[in-house]
Amino acid sequence: MIIKPTLSQLLKKTPSKYMLVIGTAKRARQIAQGSPKLTKEIMESDVTTAAIEIDEGKVLIEK
Repeated sequence: MIIKPTLSQLLKKTPSKYMLVIGTAKRARQIAQGSPKLTKEIMESDVTTAAIEIDEGKVLIEK
């Protein structure tokens, strides 16, 4: 479960909730396949790590 960042924080960074889901899933898959993590926070879940990277502005989701 993602506690931080909140959904409302993440939705401010993306054009739509659907793009947020797709972008987070793609980034989590990249991390799972060995792509280096862009955040200093250590999380067990790749999805949470991806969400943190989006919140920090290190991964951008665009149209």
